[in-house]
Amino acid sequence: METPNTNQLILDSKNKNQDRIPRIISIDILRGLVMVLMALDHVRAFFSNANFNPLDLTQTNISLFLTRWITHLCAPTFIFLAGIGAYLSLKRGKTKQQLSQFLLLRGCWFILLDLTVVRLSWRFNLSSMFSAAGVLWAIAWSMIFLAAIIYLPTRIIAAIGILLIVGHNLFDNIQAEQLGNIGWVWAILHERTMIEPIPGFRLFILYPLIPWIGVIALGYAFGTLFEMEKYWRLQLLKKNGLSMIVAFMIIRATNVYGDPNPWSIQSRFSDTLLSFINCDKYPASFLYLLITLGLAILLLYFLEKSNIRYFKPLIILGQQPLFFYIIHVYLIHLTAILFALSRHGMEPFTFYQVGISWKPKTFGYDLPIVYLICLLITFLLYIICDWFGKYKKKYRGKWWLNYL
Repeated sequence: METPNTNQLILDSKNKNQDRIPRIISIDILRGLVMVLMALDHVRAFFSNANFNPLDLTQTNISLFLTRWITHLCAPTFIFLAGIGAYLSLKRGKTKQQLSQFLLLRGCWFILLDLTVVRLSWRFNLSSMFSAAGVLWAIAWSMIFLAAIIYLPTRIIAAIGILLIVGHNLFDNIQAEQLGNIGWVWAILHERTMIEPIPGFRLFILYPLIPWIGVIALGYAFGTLFEMEKYWRLQLLKKNGLSMIVAFMIIRATNVYGDPNPWSIQSRFSDTLLSFINCDKYPASFLYLLITLGLAILLLYFLEKSNIRYFKPLIILGQQPLFFYIIHVYLIHLTAILFALSRHGMEPFTFYQVGISWKPKTFGYDLPIVYLICLLITFLLYIICDWFGKYKKKYRGKWWLNYL
């Protein structure tokens, strides 16, 4: 016969498990969706025959513009969901100390990956003394920042996030070169520019940190919505998403604040609309984050209401984000080389950075072919990620799997 103490322990254990929040599948689906969009953007960069900025209204067309523009959802959604995931991990048993240590270690690991493995995927050149601080860099430092503020009340963390997102454009006119010897600090925080951290090694700051650390802080506070009953959570997701989009339209229409590049009336109405939504990503402006995060939250609302069985491939991709990120550029890059070899033989060429530096006029494809190539590569990525997910489940005791 069980003693009263044993019965109480069992009851306490049941209550504790009931308090924990299960995995939120809609988050996995949304993450998987933006990962596919990220792959599309990188396939476009390597395979498109459009040798210009697809957001340049003097050269682009609507389909090319929107193909690039929709991928703006990727970085804000990744980092916002990272904040939500951090909050939910507390509700699944982690202490704040454990979470802080995890975020710190994972952030350092991401920085190492970005400057080595990811860097190699773009350039295939180990001897190069150049690297770009990309989205993984931004996610890494955002995690480290969150690790430092995790002990503050959630409302304070939310206030910090909002202040950084809304207020950072007040400092757009400050340039790193104005700050002398400490200019490199400002470059890392708020200016897209090149720095030389050690003699001979150049680091291009593609993702300045200030708005992104605000996004992860806001995401952390937003995680509180997932403690609510589903009905109220859906209402708040819809209300917040729509409010952010309406706020974007009102503030953007004034052309007063929120983005360093004002919109303008174009010769065609469609181009005027494109100018209106074309906000600055480097660094991510207040209005850029308002529209992208508003759309991401609305997508969460629709996915929460949807039948998840229709999204199984996205779930599988969304549950392996780091593994996907590491391998997808290698796969795209290698495929681009094979395509180029098949058309041009063994002519000397180099693939590096975002796109192809050796690019004869005959190389590259129209947008429909780019989409077909992206579909093929996404299918291959799905197969690889599905295998890796099963491998992780089978060998979950292997410590190194926690880093992928």
